[in-house]
Amino acid sequence: MTAPETLSPEARPGPPKPKRGRGRPPTHGLRTLKRTLGDLGGRVIDRRTALGKQLAAWKGALIRDLGGDVSTQQEAIIDLAVKTRLLLDSIDAWLLTQPSLVNARKKALLPVVRERQQLADALARYLGQLGLQRKARDVPSLHDYLAAKQAEPAPPLGGDGSAADA
Repeated sequence: MTAPETLSPEARPGPPKPKRGRGRPPTHGLRTLKRTLGDLGGRVIDRRTALGKQLAAWKGALIRDLGGDVSTQQEAIIDLAVKTRLLLDSIDAWLLTQPSLVNARKKALLPVVRERQQLADALARYLGQLGLQRKARDVPSLHDYLAAKQAEPAPPLGGDGSAADA
């Protein structure tokens, strides 16, 4: 018989790697998202991303529905509504990935479902404060528009942007 080969410390098998499913399950991250939005506000939403573009478009649509020129109070409520919608959409996406919304051991809904409903109620209140009817923008009459256009100075005729010498 030959002497047993000695293994280097790197070649020795280590402890087994933990299997998935052990320990604390992943959370939905709602509290982290709420805290980040509270600390950074609208600056956390990057308008270059698809989500940022969607939220900016929704905010623009709300402002258009309110007639285009909103007060400071309306702007604050619109910002709250946009943040609430972000949280609500994030929770909805997480909930749709769950196998069940009921904790079988406790025979109760997941707590995040109640928080989601509170956010949905808050969004409905914000939108109710803004009003549910679309408001038309103030558009001048045709007579006023034409009078304003005639009162404007004529644009320069020169090709280089300067006034033409006549």
